[in-house]
Amino acid sequence: MEQGKASAHSGQRWMVAGSLLLGTLGVFVHESGQHPLTAVWARCLFGALALGAWAAATGQARALRLHGRALGAAVLTGLLMVLNWSLFFAAIGQVPIGTATVVVHAQPFWLMALAAWWLREPVSRWQMGAAAVAMLGLVLATGLGTGLGTPAGPSDALGEGRALGLGLCLAASFTYAVATLLARQAGIAPLVLAWWQCVVGAVVLTAWPLVHGLPTAPAAWGWLLGLGVLHTGLAYVLLYEGMARLPAERIAVLQFVYPGAALLVDWAVYGQALDLLQCLGVGLMAAALWASRSPPSAPHAPRCWRKKRSISAEASGPEASV
Repeated sequence: MEQGKASAHSGQRWMVAGSLLLGTLGVFVHESGQHPLTAVWARCLFGALALGAWAAATGQARALRLHGRALGAAVLTGLLMVLNWSLFFAAIGQVPIGTATVVVHAQPFWLMALAAWWLREPVSRWQMGAAAVAMLGLVLATGLGTGLGTPAGPSDALGEGRALGLGLCLAASFTYAVATLLARQAGIAPLVLAWWQCVVGAVVLTAWPLVHGLPTAPAAWGWLLGLGVLHTGLAYVLLYEGMARLPAERIAVLQFVYPGAALLVDWAVYGQALDLLQCLGVGLMAAALWASRSPPSAPHAPRCWRKKRSISAEASGPEASV
């Protein structure tokens, strides 16, 4: 009993540490000053090296070899994650980092919709209500009602940039959900899948920096190295180790640490503070996402609320993390 509690506490510390580290990702993307595709390529290249080194050091290198359907699934999810990271990094140039991170983390509801349509999973009234609350929270969190703090009209270039950024975030959120669904069906270990995603990205995007030019400033390489080693290698390992020691319900709650950290870092580094309505929106999203994963278990609740957890209720996992 005591050993189980100690394992859970250590898992919580590992996962919180990984989430806090991911909260600084946007700063590294912004400070590198590189095109989003160059940043994604560097993250994939250095991330593959870091994760490969970890696999070798822990005796898991042989597990990285995939064949047949597993290899095809890994390559497909890798392509989706390259698209996801590209959209997210491009959005950071248009909207505040914290806002972009919050919008991307609406992906569990994309996953719920995809699971219902693709896998014919039942969706309870509780989940539909949670989705409606989350959508309201999303609208408030994006600052659409307040212009993100600036009275930019629809024809204003700044306003158009925000609209583009939010659209990129929603598209990234959708690809995140599709990649998660495919990854769960493939049944590949998270570390192996993440390594293959990075390898696919490094190969697919190799031509981009060669054609458009590699960074010349040493500082830029430092930020890009951090994206791969810190935010892909170290952060993912911390998350994997933490999740292995925690129940699914605790994982779902702790996933809110990442967007919360991104909001605090965005405020501390760039002075991007949320107004009252945006804070309310973030709170509504967090409450709705938690509620959708933890349906009521009262004796008179509909049977669909008490059924075994489905794929759409397990939308957490760093195998499809931004």
